[in-house]
Formats: sequence, structure tokens, C-alpha cells
Amino acid sequence: MAKAEIRNQVRRLRFEHDEMTQQELAERVGCTRQTIILLEHRRYVPSLALALRIAATFGLTVDEVFQLEQDPG
Repeated sequence: MAKAEIRNQVRRLRFEHDEMTQQELAERVGCTRQTIILLEHRRYVPSLALALRIAATFGLTVDEVFQLEQDPG
């Protein structure tokens, strides 16, 4: 079975939104800075609720922030 990984645009979006810090984003979406760090390094898959809050913070849909990346292996 192919392994799926979730890619995200969080780091790029933070910088496109007035260079928002990880802490600022964490406070806006109700999580810790450590969660944002792990998310940006693909070491954490957010809950649907957190993904929705992150997307809403940037005025985007979840699909525009997070993408499913299939490993063909």
C-alpha cells in the first residue's frame, strides 16, 4: 500500500502574511508554537479543526493549505 504524506504551505503563507511568526499563528489558531514548528517540518498532521482554523486565518480553503502527497511505492 502506498504511503501518504500531508504537505502544507504554512511556512510560505506566514511569510506572505506580513512575516507572521510561528507564535502569532499559534495564538490565532489556539495551539502551541511547537505544534506549528512540527507542522511546518511535516512531523505533525493537524486535526481537521486545526486545519480549518489555519486555513481560515489565511483566508483560504483547507485544500489550498494542505495537500495529500502519495508515495507511489
